[in-house]
Amino acid sequence: MRTSVERVADDFLNIRGSFRIGGLIDIGTHASLVRRANGRFVFLDSYTLSDAVQREIDALTNGGEDVEAILNLHPFHTVHVRAMHQRYPGAKLYGTARHLARFPDLPWQKTRTEQPRLHQMFEEDFEFSVPRGVDFISANENVHFSSVLVLHRASQTIHVDDTLMYSRLPLPVRMLGYPDILFFHPTLVQALKKRKGAGQDFRDWAEELADCWRDAENLCAAHTAVLAGESNRGASIHDRILSALDRVSLLLR
Repeated sequence: MRTSVERVADDFLNIRGSFRIGGLIDIGTHASLVRRANGRFVFLDSYTLSDAVQREIDALTNGGEDVEAILNLHPFHTVHVRAMHQRYPGAKLYGTARHLARFPDLPWQKTRTEQPRLHQMFEEDFEFSVPRGVDFISANENVHFSSVLVLHRASQTIHVDDTLMYSRLPLPVRMLGYPDILFFHPTLVQALKKRKGAGQDFRDWAEELADCWRDAENLCAAHTAVLAGESNRGASIHDRILSALDRVSLLLR
């Protein structure tokens, strides 16, 4: 998969990159570059940029001088953290508890991306949401369900890692009138907390997310694709989240 940039909105770029499982199957990954209201830039997640993409971003960010922060949002997305910091050493580096533990030598800010304090720091431009009823950092390192979801208010764009996935369906299915699907990551059942009420907590969170972010027009998902409002021929993102929730109702019960 070639590294590319999708301009989701004037102030929101989604960088589509490569991530191979076992060196063979490329499931892709992403990061986003967002211009804040103050004119400075923030990266949502990290990725090692190709030369061509680097030049494009340097042209926007004054050679990187205008990148003020890197927010790493998924505890298990760590491959590109060090490279991103080395490229933008002047940007404040934020991560989850697992990022800080995995790279203790990096100059992390004390406030973590899953904490409400950080969400308040960036509330002028973003809204944040952390799933409830599931482990944020699973003891099983193969369970990558949870992440910090981010809504960029100005462009009404959701940036999400593994929690929500978006896929364009194969041509034969598209011909039947089902072009694409939004769904929760298949490790949900393993991520649910092992206590009574966890399923209901997750349902309440998902319904709250759909309601609070009902005006969202675009969604950038890590390993799949971008759902852009201008090309969306199906349901709204609000309705798609509720449909995804319906499909896991039995599991949650």
